[in-house]
Amino acid sequence: MCGATMLEHGGRLRRAAAHYGIPLADWLDLSTGINPLGWPVPPLPASCWQRLPEDDDELVAVAAAAYGHPAPLPLPGSQAAIQVLPSLLPPGPVAVLAPTYAEHPHAFAVAGRTPQRFAAAELEQVAQTAQVVVLVNPNNPDGEVFSRARLLAAAATLAAHGGWLVVDEAFGDATPELSLVGGDPRSAGLADNVVVLRSLGKFYGLAGARVGFALAPETLRTALAERIGPWPVAGPARLVAAGALADRDWQAATRLRLAEDSQRLAELLAPFGAVRRNALFCWLPLPDARRVYAALARRAVLTRLFEDAPCGLRFGLPGNEEEWSRLAAALEEVQQESSP
Repeated sequence: MCGATMLEHGGRLRRAAAHYGIPLADWLDLSTGINPLGWPVPPLPASCWQRLPEDDDELVAVAAAAYGHPAPLPLPGSQAAIQVLPSLLPPGPVAVLAPTYAEHPHAFAVAGRTPQRFAAAELEQVAQTAQVVVLVNPNNPDGEVFSRARLLAAAATLAAHGGWLVVDEAFGDATPELSLVGGDPRSAGLADNVVVLRSLGKFYGLAGARVGFALAPETLRTALAERIGPWPVAGPARLVAAGALADRDWQAATRLRLAEDSQRLAELLAPFGAVRRNALFCWLPLPDARRVYAALARRAVLTRLFEDAPCGLRFGLPGNEEEWSRLAAALEEVQQESSP
């Protein structure tokens, strides 16, 4: 743990406002990949603030029905599991998809387990030799997707030598057909060597609630729960999470809207190069990503800059027509600025 550092993430709006000298209220923040029109949180009863959270409320049952897993473990965001899993999974070589959410390789490195990075095309190869394989599906930041059949095959290959597959589905609610969970929650659930992480932060737009779930074999769920400790999710957050997970009409309508909005965003970005589209963000590989990032920031549009290979920008979705117009105007100005 000595020398561990905090990683950079999207959402550093205050820092950008200070750096560029632009008031906080004037920014269009597209840096996080969070649904800008999240689940509408109703007024909460005062009692949820006055009592300790109760783990026998309806949250686990609602989550089980939503995810198709018999016993989802509530977490204070999936980040909690990301940090603890390296010390709970069996020793041996670790392979982490690259590029991907930086906290995954960081957590293993902090635990003294230097991970091998692998490209998406190498999944089958690393499953033959690694003890733990970690990937995000759909992937962040480049939007790479893995079919359910491909992941199940990789899990079977890993199981043959006692290996584990960890799949982070933080962006998976918009494309449930890709998920490794689903179907009847009374079923046996996942294979005994698979961990799936889910989050309410992205699709549901509830990042501030800090609610996630680990879907895993019972022994690993128990170990996670013991390491994380009692009352992992606050009472108000449990109420909100249960409401969002139960609202199937909102979920269905939101999937349709996000598909339309992400296509619209991809079309806006197309003049800059090849765009990879996810329901919640677009990935734009750019050799001069820092220049475009800074040019947009001078116009009070914040994106997420990635300077490791591959270099590029991730754009979240605008939330209303005014924001769409602002983004379109800023992109047009930046494009004209860079034209010879």
